Amino acid sequence: MTTKTKGLLAFILLAFGPVWLYEFSAHLFGLSLDNPLVQLPMAFAPAIAALITRLWITKEGFSDAGFALHLKRSWPYYLLAWLWSVLVILVVVGLASLLRLAPLNFSQLRTLLPGISLPEWVSLLLLMGLAIVMIPVFWGEEFGWRSYLQLRLWPRRQLLSALVTGLIWAVWHYPLLFLGYITYANILLGLLSYTCYTVLLAIMLAWLRLRTASIWPACLAHAGGNMILGTLTGVLLGALDVAICELLSLIPLAALCAWIILKGKFKETRTPDVLMPAASWKGSDVRSQ
Repeated sequence: MTTKTKGLLAFILLAFGPVWLYEFSAHLFGLSLDNPLVQLPMAFAPAIAALITRLWITKEGFSDAGFALHLKRSWPYYLLAWLWSVLVILVVVGLASLLRLAPLNFSQLRTLLPGISLPEWVSLLLLMGLAIVMIPVFWGEEFGWRSYLQLRLWPRRQLLSALVTGLIWAVWHYPLLFLGYITYANILLGLLSYTCYTVLLAIMLAWLRLRTASIWPACLAHAGGNMILGTLTGVLLGALDVAICELLSLIPLAALCAWIILKGKFKETRTPDVLMPAASWKGSDVRSQ
């Protein structure tokens, strides 16, 4: 078994095993998975798995971890990472109104905070600010999925790597779909919509990670997906089934991913920070990927 294979297997086992055990145990003991404090260990499990793998199993270090911000040269990608969820929710709400699934009404944003009435734009800015504040929390997943698994599955075929990482990432979340964290009217449709959404999101996050050679734009985009898109979907389209909302969101996400793929953006992302030299695998042949 090569060092690369050993590292991948170790990461998958460490990322999945403890988290699934924790989630089912929390449910068994009556702990709510909606509680942020209960969620916190789950959020950092992929990062912990990657740290253990890098430090003690493969001992490869952190040369490709993407810790540098690269803010000066990558600010357009940070901006996209921050705004994409706002653009997607606008499209989703517009489609829901056009298809007569839900009225076009943003007044619910005024009551985003219980007991406080705020202008809609203030509520939106608060959510956008919260996404920035939550970047360190979403590093917990992104450091594992995008800065470890994504880079190592197929280093020379990053689109394929993004697709498979997205599938693995979706499966990692599956227990939440059965334990009450996300409720679907039809669980099979929910599994399909959630998986498709996660895979498309993984393509965008992988592109951000590779294009900037930094983990932080992906963390910001992930935070935006949860804190902005997720919250606004619940507030503005709460009467719709979650699967319907996810299916609607696939349209703008698929358009963005199609642009990334068809314009060959993955072919422009090979930087020294992203692709590890073959020597760092201690003999495994990265060039054959």
